[in-house]
Amino acid sequence: MLHPDGQYEPSLIPRLVEPILRGEADMVLGSRLAEPGAALAGGMPLYKYVANRILTSIENAVLGTHLSEMHTGYRAYSRELLMKIPFLRNSLGFSFDSEVLFQTVHFGFRIAEVPARSRYFDDASSIGFRDATIYGLRTLGALARLVLHRKGIWRSRRYLP
Repeated sequence: MLHPDGQYEPSLIPRLVEPILRGEADMVLGSRLAEPGAALAGGMPLYKYVANRILTSIENAVLGTHLSEMHTGYRAYSRELLMKIPFLRNSLGFSFDSEVLFQTVHFGFRIAEVPARSRYFDDASSIGFRDATIYGLRTLGALARLVLHRKGIWRSRRYLP
């Protein structure tokens, strides 16, 4: 998956799929935050950087993961993952990517990261501050839904096989 806004270099695709081809991962994230300072040097707006770090920290704490970034538009998926998670039950908005990530963790699939450089320019991002705020809130809502599902308080079809 490569967001079509021109932020990510397509030349990284071979490195992105390597862990899947080697049988080491079911999902690979191209992380802009894996290399300290790279995201801001590439022009990521400070508010997006801070929001990304906060959301990723909360998600890591809830999911028990240690990922550097969960909000990248550069991902690779194994066929097995896509055949087994119920992604068709997810939202049709920007939070879809987060929901797929939560399902990946919930169903016990392996995630790897590779550093990814990005570049920001006027036409590079399709999401502004308002939409980014809505995305963040919807992502937290999806995470809360997973927590409620795990505790048996509110069953969600998104987390049933």
